[in-house]
Amino acid sequence: MSPSSSPDPSSRGRAASSGRPAAPDRPAAASDGFPVPRTARYVWYGLLFVLGALVGAAGALVQAAWLPAGLLLALLATGGLFYGGLRATGTQAGVAAAGGGWLLAVVLLSFGRPEGDGVFGGGVGELLFLFGGMGVAVMCATLIRLPRPPR
Repeated sequence: MSPSSSPDPSSRGRAASSGRPAAPDRPAAASDGFPVPRTARYVWYGLLFVLGALVGAAGALVQAAWLPAGLLLALLATGGLFYGGLRATGTQAGVAAAGGGWLLAVVLLSFGRPEGDGVFGGGVGELLFLFGGMGVAVMCATLIRLPRPPR
C-alpha cells in the first residue's frame, strides 16, 4: 500500500467523531456551532414568551386602529417575532415559546370584561389576526433550517 493511498489518521478521527453525540458535560452547540449553555437557552425561551405577549397585545391594538394597514403590520411583527425566535434559539421551541406568549395575550384580550368592554369587537379583522398569527407560527415552526455556508 502506498503512502498516498493510506487515509490520514487525523481526518479519520474527525470523521469518526462528527457522528457521535456531544459529551454530557459539554454544552449543546447551537446551529452555528457556538456552545450554548442550557440555562441561557431557557432564558431565551422566557424572553421570547414575554416578547410574544407584548407583540400579541400591541398587535391586537394596532390591527383594530388602522384596519387594513394595521392588520398587515401586526401580522408582519408577529412573523418577525416567530422567525426571530427560530433563529435565536435554533430550535422550534423558540417559535413555540413566542407563540405561547402571543396566544395567551390574544386569548386574554379577546375575553373582555363583564361590563362589556373588550379589545376585540368581533369583526373580520380580529379573526384574520387570530388565525393569521397562528398560521404564521405554524409556518415558522415547520421551516427547514438551511445549513450555513462554510467559512
